[in-house]
Amino acid sequence: MDLVRYRVLGTTQALRSDGTVVPVGGARLRALLTVLALRPERVVPVRVLVDEVWEGEPPADATGALQALVGRLRRVLGAEAVAS
Repeated sequence: MDLVRYRVLGTTQALRSDGTVVPVGGARLRALLTVLALRPERVVPVRVLVDEVWEGEPPADATGALQALVGRLRRVLGAEAVAS
């Protein structure tokens, strides 16, 4: 896996090792990246992810919506970037 760096001050960004910005579109996808980047190499409970990404107002199927977001994040950053 290529090294990916994250910037979470201002607009959340992911950068490849050569400095190329990886487009992380959508506010919720950037929120998920931020929550995970602030807790490196730690297990983050689903409830915490849902609360942080949806700011306390989750959708009816929050677990399914979160799984979809994680899938999108893996497609953007690479499958190995987000562990289960």
